Amino acid sequence: MALTIPVDRAVLGYAAAVVIISLCRAAENHGNLYVAAAHLGLFPLIWLVRREPVGPVGRLLGEIYPILLLVGLYSALDVINATKIGTTYDDVVRGWERGLFGGEPARDWWRSAPSQFWSTILHAAYFSFYLIVPIPLVAFGFRRRLPELRRSVLILFVTFAICYLTFMVFPVAGPYYEYPRPTGTFVDNGPARLVYATLAGGSSYGAAFPSSHVAGTVAAAAAAWLGDRRLGALLAVPVVLTLVGVVYCQMHYAVDAIAGTVVAVSVAIALRNAA
Repeated sequence: MALTIPVDRAVLGYAAAVVIISLCRAAENHGNLYVAAAHLGLFPLIWLVRREPVGPVGRLLGEIYPILLLVGLYSALDVINATKIGTTYDDVVRGWERGLFGGEPARDWWRSAPSQFWSTILHAAYFSFYLIVPIPLVAFGFRRRLPELRRSVLILFVTFAICYLTFMVFPVAGPYYEYPRPTGTFVDNGPARLVYATLAGGSSYGAAFPSSHVAGTVAAAAAAWLGDRRLGALLAVPVVLTLVGVVYCQMHYAVDAIAGTVVAVSVAIALRNAA
């Protein structure tokens, strides 16, 4: 199989890294053997994807399959990090936080300036992650702009892959787990309830640094900007609100948000000429 599309190589590189990490941890948790087997399955999957697709839907799925895989890849983190519960690097990250900001913004900000209005807006921005990430794929896919679509898929996948691999080797629980959670009128709004319900059903422990939430939204906006400046500009406002919201709503340390931004911007710059 000739891997002529860069994102295929990125997927296989990620899969190979996860297989190695999972096998190294198999003695601690036998569930890692299943994770390794599942990631080995990505090799024949790509061979199947790159066979002659059937119809426009098949061709589209062949282009965006790495993004569709992300849900399953994220779910595997709980198995990989199962033995790391209670042995995270939160103390290290909180030390960076205090050194940079003279305090812990994720813990203190909403307490010192509680606002139901901003809680509503910023929790909504936090949830908009699930809407923002696919926007460049939808925009370029429906306009049949294949180079821009492929570049967007590559930027998004590599960004998330870097975050996921970091979670495995440097697990950080984050303020969602480390601090008492906000209560009262601060979270008495629809977006906050929606966010907490979503996290209760699908949050992976140890997946705070860098913030993949911030990284994903910044990567989506950057990919959109590279292909369509107007689209990228439109995404700038929800991206900034998400960056602020993850800290104000006590989902991530400020350092997590900064690191997520750095990862996404670095990947977008490195891959800006990819197609």
